[in-house]
Amino acid sequence: MAEAHLGSDTMVQPAAHAEGQQHPIRLYLIVWFWLFVLSACSYLVDLLQFQGYLRWGLILMLMLGKAGLIIAVFMHMAWERWALIYAILVPPVLVLIFVVIMAFEADYTFFTRAEFFGAGG
Repeated sequence: MAEAHLGSDTMVQPAAHAEGQQHPIRLYLIVWFWLFVLSACSYLVDLLQFQGYLRWGLILMLMLGKAGLIIAVFMHMAWERWALIYAILVPPVLVLIFVVIMAFEADYTFFTRAEFFGAGG
């Protein structure tokens, strides 16, 4: 009786395991296509000679899009549990928010010092 029970467990597990690990090649081809499109758009930003905040905003937006695709599909984050996704994605987002806050604080401190101590003389 114990042998039949062990046999049935080993029969069920490999099929379920193999089914959960297979991704269609079409998915990877679509992701590669979009990575190519986003990379081409990044090169177009330089080719069209955008300047200033527009240039850096577009480059950062395209970079984040490519990184999101890579993380979601090639690192299999799209199929993970929400707790793991939050544990990996929330800390960098919070660090980015704090960096932006500190950049504003640095500008405020710089301009306050320049006004208080005088601009040049």
